[in-house]
Parts: sequence; C-alpha cells; structure tokens
Amino acid sequence: MAIAALVSFNPAVAQVGAEQDSADENQDSGQIVVTARRQSELLRDVPASVSVLTEDALVNSGATTAEDFTQLTAGVTIVAGNTEAGDNQVNIRGLNGARDGENNVALVIDGVLKTNVAVLNQDHGELEQVEILKGPQGALYGRNAAAGAIVITTKGPTDYLTGSARVGYATDKTITARALLSGPISDNAGFVINGDFARSDGFLRNSFLPTTENRTLYPGNTTDPASINNYSGWNINGRLVLEPSDVTKIDAKVRYGERKGGAISFNAIFQIPFLADLLGPDFNIDANDHQFVFAPNIDPLNQQETLDASIKLETDLGFADLSAYVAYNNNKNFFYADGTSGSFAFFNGEATCQTTSAALAGFPVEAPFGIGGGANLPPYSPTSCDGTQYQQTDQEDISAEIRLAGGDSFLNWQAGVYYLHLDRRVCRNLGLDTGQGVIAQCFTTDPSNPTEALIDDDFKTDVFALFGSVNYEIQTGLTAGLALRYDIEKRDSSNNVPTDVRTRWVGNVLTGFPNGTATTAANYYLNPGLDPANNPSGVLGDRSRTFKQLQPKLSISYRATDYLNLFANWGIGFKSGGFNNGGSAAVIDNFFNQQFNAGITIFDDFNKETSSAFEVGLKGSTPGNVVNYEIAGYYTDVTDMQFFGFFVGPFGLLRVVSNIDKVELYGIEASLAVKPNSWLTLSASGNITESEIKRNSARPNTVGNKSPYTADYTLNLGAEALVPVSDDTDILLKADYRLTGPTWFHTVQDNDVPNQFGLIGNFTNSQRDAFGILNLRIGINAEHWSLAAFAQNVTNKKFLQEVIPAPEFGGSFVAPGSDRVIGVEAGFKF
Repeated sequence: MAIAALVSFNPAVAQVGAEQDSADENQDSGQIVVTARRQSELLRDVPASVSVLTEDALVNSGATTAEDFTQLTAGVTIVAGNTEAGDNQVNIRGLNGARDGENNVALVIDGVLKTNVAVLNQDHGELEQVEILKGPQGALYGRNAAAGAIVITTKGPTDYLTGSARVGYATDKTITARALLSGPISDNAGFVINGDFARSDGFLRNSFLPTTENRTLYPGNTTDPASINNYSGWNINGRLVLEPSDVTKIDAKVRYGERKGGAISFNAIFQIPFLADLLGPDFNIDANDHQFVFAPNIDPLNQQETLDASIKLETDLGFADLSAYVAYNNNKNFFYADGTSGSFAFFNGEATCQTTSAALAGFPVEAPFGIGGGANLPPYSPTSCDGTQYQQTDQEDISAEIRLAGGDSFLNWQAGVYYLHLDRRVCRNLGLDTGQGVIAQCFTTDPSNPTEALIDDDFKTDVFALFGSVNYEIQTGLTAGLALRYDIEKRDSSNNVPTDVRTRWVGNVLTGFPNGTATTAANYYLNPGLDPANNPSGVLGDRSRTFKQLQPKLSISYRATDYLNLFANWGIGFKSGGFNNGGSAAVIDNFFNQQFNAGITIFDDFNKETSSAFEVGLKGSTPGNVVNYEIAGYYTDVTDMQFFGFFVGPFGLLRVVSNIDKVELYGIEASLAVKPNSWLTLSASGNITESEIKRNSARPNTVGNKSPYTADYTLNLGAEALVPVSDDTDILLKADYRLTGPTWFHTVQDNDVPNQFGLIGNFTNSQRDAFGILNLRIGINAEHWSLAAFAQNVTNKKFLQEVIPAPEFGGSFVAPGSDRVIGVEAGFKF
C-alpha cells in the first residue's frame, strides 16, 4: 500500500469508473455525490478524507459561511472576525493560515478559485453543497491549498421560475434576510439573482461610551451606542448561464457586497509571574479566567467592500472537454480603533492625554490595569494616551485558467495553465489621539490625528502555473493516479513611508520606566527602517523575490468489496513566501533586541512554506447505507511553516509573518453516520492531532512546543430527526455538539521570555481550555414554507475565541467567544 501510494492525483474524488447516470442513481439511493473534479462521482470511492454538507444539511443547520462549515467538521477549526471582517484563519490537521500571509485553504466556488483570503468567510449566495477536503490539494485545486480546499457549489438556474426567501430575528437585535429568484430567460439561457442582509448589535458592550454625550466625537453605526462587535452588511449575486449548443455552456457571475461593523474585540492581560507574586494574581491570570471589560474612547469601525466577477466557458472539443475562466476581485478594507501604547506612556506629555487621564482617574478597566496613581494604562483605554490605530488592506486581482480533460472509463487525464496578477496595499498607522477622532488614511499630517509611526507598502504578485494529471483504473476496483502542478510566484514590493516626516512623541530609544513612565527620543523617523543607523541608504527600497515549487499528488484506492474502499495518498503542499512591511526587522532590532536582548529573528521577508503529507485509511457502508463510516491516519512534515507574530511596544504595534523551520504533525480521524430509518440520522466524528516544533530559528527556545492554532482534538456529535406529519410536512429536531480541545496560539507556550519592563514573562496561562458548544434547532418544514426556532451555544458556555501572546509586551491579547444566541427563522419558496 505504501508503494502504491505514489499514484492518485485527487484525494477528494471518486474512482473515474463511476458514470454520471450511475452516480445519480446512487445519490437517489442515499449515497452522497461529490463534484470535486467538475464531474459527479461517488463520495464512497474518494481516496481521502472528505467532509460533505449537502443542501439539506446546510439549511437544517443554518450554515451559510465558512465559519459555520468548519465548526461542523472534525479536524478543522477557524478564527474569524476578531480584528476585522476579513481576518480569517483556518486550521486543518495542524496546518494554519498565518494572519497577514496567504491562505492555506483553497476556496473554489462553482469551479473558480478565489484569490483573496478576505472573502473566505463571506456569504456566497444560496448553496447546493459544500465539500471540505483535507491535506495538500494544490496539484488539482490550485494556489494556496496547502492544508486543504473548500469546494462550494451554488444554485444554478432552474427550468421554470422559482423563488425563495428567509428572514430571521435573534438575540442582540440580530436580523437576517435572504432571497433568491431563478428561472429561464429562453430555451438556452437562465438566470439566478440572490441577495442577503444581516445586522446585529453584537454581544460586547463598551462601558465608556454608553451615552450620546460620550459619543459626540465618535459616531456609531448601530442602534446600541455601547456596542463593540456590531455589524451590518449585504451582498447581491447575479448569475447568467447560456447554453448556445448542446456541448457548450457559458457561466457568468457577479457579486457585490458591503459590510460595516466593529473591530478589535480584544482585552490585554499581563502574564508576569514576578509581578503576580509582588502585586497580586491579576498580573499572571489564566487567560480562560479573564473578566472582560471594554472601555475604548474610540468607537472602533471596520468597513469592507467587495466586488467579484467571473465568466466561465465549458465546451466539448471532441477529443477533450475544455473549461476556461477569467475572474476579477476587488476588495477594499480598513479599520480604525484605539491604540495599544498606553502602557509605554510616551504620549503622557500631550495635553489631551493629561486631561483625559485626570478626569478618568479610577475609571474601571480590565485588571490589573488602571488609570491614575501610577497605574499602567491598558491598550484600548478610555483615555487618549494610547493613541489611535488605522489599518488598511486593499487587494485587486485578475486570474485566468484553461483546463482540458479527457479519457474513458479506465483512463482519465487533465492538463492546464493558470495565471494571476494581484495588487495589494497594506498600511498600519499609529496616530496621536487629540480627542477629535480618527482620520481614515494611511498617513496624515492633520493636527487632529497626525501619524506618529507608519508601515505602508504596495505589493505586486504574478503567478504562473502549469498542471496536469492522469488517473488509471489498473484493474476492476483498483485505481491509481498522479497529478503535478508547478507554480512560479514573482513578488515585488515598494514602500510608501515619507522619508522627511518626523514624530512628535514616538522615538527610537527606550530609556527606562521611572515611576511607570517610559521615555523615548521624539523627532524620529516614522519607520526605524529609514534611520541611517539601521539602513545606510536612508530609504526602504524596492524588493523582489520569486518562489517556485513542484507539487505532486499521488494516491491509490482499492474497492475491496461493494461496501468497503481502502485508500492512501501522499502530496506536497505549498504556500508562497512574501514580504512583511518594510522596516519590520528594524523595529524589532531597535526596540527589542538592542534594548533588552530579546533574541528574536524577524526579517522583512519570509520564506515559502512546504509540507509533505501522507494519509492512509478506509471508508465503507452497510447495505442500504444504514451505516457509513471512515477512519484515516495522517502524517505531515512541514518546512518553514508560516506563523503570524504580534508585537506591541513604544512603536505602537507590528504584525509580521515569520517562519517556523520544522514542524511535525500526525494524527487520526474517524467518522460514523447511522440512519436507522427514513427520518432519523445520528452522526459522530472526531480528530486527534499531535504536533511538535522541531526547529525554530526565530525563537529557538520554543523547540518541542506544539504547532500554534492547533487544537489537541475535536469531536462533533449530531442528531437530526425529520418526522413526517403529512405528505408534505415534516417536524425538524436537530442537535449539534462541538468539543474543541486545548489550543496554543503561539510558538511561545510555557516559555520564559524577557519583556520591555525589564522582567520575565511566562505564557503557561495563555493556552485556551477545551470547550464544548451545543446548538439546537426545532422547526416545521413544509413544501412551500418553513418555520424554525434555534439556539446557538445553548448553555451560554464562556470560552475564548483567540489568545494572541505578545511576549515582549509581557502579556497576551484575548478575545471572547460568542454568547448564547436565541432566534427564530421563517422561510417561503415557490
């Protein structure tokens, strides 16, 4: 089996011997059909682990976005929206997408590869099926599929006019609405128009800005003036399908959406044992026990605007089927919020800081921070002493693919080319808070909110790829294949930081903390990378690098019986390297390595990530599909795993991607579904992942720690009853339980780390505890209408969404998970 594992190209597709008619018959009999290779194939024949959510499963669970899909899938976790709407990180079997880096999961919608991680968790319209593939998928699914792929099929035009609508209302004045209209235009053309709307006041409240008086300078965007994590947004999707002949199909799609909401749902906690012994336990509290208090004086705001369009051609050339598409994406995103610099006190001499600090002495903030009396201010405080932050990430790109596919029932092949060009701008601005709000610009000299520190770069990327595959049925029941993809990514960067502007308060040298006050040398460059002492040229010049990688995918499947399939596969995963904002290395060297010998190695660029992944398993069913089961074991060796690092200091904040030299991952995964009768389904799936950092030159003392963002285990349990009460009406009873195991979010775990306060921090208390979430749904489904009540997080379990250690700050930034949500939903269709 190990030798034969050097041959199948698609870990998520069925044996090619299954014809379309046969697949349809099996689907009617209860078997699931997947479309991973752009053709209908049986899930039971797929030589790899694949989780499938059918249309009924999606509707009955209320799932509409990637955050919903992943929480229903063992071995997959997600962190979404804590910072901003486009901030999404998916972890599959220990491989994580680094914030600010490329995604590690390919998102393919109706055969078109999406190119921007910011759209991963958006609503993409009415769904027919979602397939989550695990393991490296780049050989067939394309760019950034190092950990897996999410393959989505949306609803196409119907043969006659149809429509549907759903509206819902839930806790925190949450309103949802979606509608669809579909039908023919002519004998050979059809259309789909659908849209969605959602708004909520969120479950977090600002204790400082609950009144109109406090919000005069900071207008909000919800009905609740104290809301922190509010949101309001909408999308509209249009689709036109033309079939000018029996063998040709043209599929044109366009989507536009806007979202406006809160940002930065974080508190800060200290994790310094010495101070805990001296001043009390709040200085080294377990992150899971933190009591959240939100009191920023800046009402945070995130705005996102997305335009997607694509046109796809499919035709039969006789010797092969041709599939080609061109896709365009334009995503504009920014957020602003309070700054993180209050503890470093370099704004203490500014008049507004002094006024607000005196007026708010004793105002309650998160422990052990305080206001007045020599206390350390927290980040995001009600005073103006922590400054402001403005962050912008815009991306515009165009991509194209041409694919040929042919063969017969024994031998199938594919070959094609892919191209992508993208332009991205990323800026992070620390501004002076004068009490007059935030100017939403990367750089400004406006005296109401002048820029004090800045990173700002333009990034250009050109991607060229060739790919091909062959799949061969060696003998009845034994199928093997090989796929290859070769990627070339050329990346360029240019810097936008002004060279002639100097700061008012932020400096380059930290001289101490007398009486809790930090002293810096002001009148300094906006970016330390411009300082001739760090960079003799005095400029942040253009950068260029090219990353190349061959990605093979090999596997084999053997149908031992009509009800049992054995499989094995191996593949190489790849994520391109890239650039951090110019001057990132100089910031770390200036403020950390030179000041207190932090021993951190950060570069202005980061290397490509590659992984070698093996999987072996079996899947099967009993006659009549009463029981379906699957079990698989896997091993992955990762080189230069990309990891997000967050640094806070007198420079404001810094976000970088670094590399972990070697990480080892291995585990086991299993699933079981039982359908004892026509109306009841019981399911269980679980995953256990072991991981170890083998080498990490960025932080050598973290060797032996676990892979960040990787849950030790996950467990999903489900029960669904559709009890018929008449010929066209069922009662729905559904319960889903998800248990997520303990999780570290940083390479620094139980390690001691020196910090800017001249002390030693320890991050044993930064591990997120295991937590379980129960969701319930009860309703009535009729032929033309439905009504349901639902409860998410029924027990109102308190848990952490994310813990981001900032080791040199001496603490972590923590975000809470969602509170209980109770609501109702009504639907209508014709």
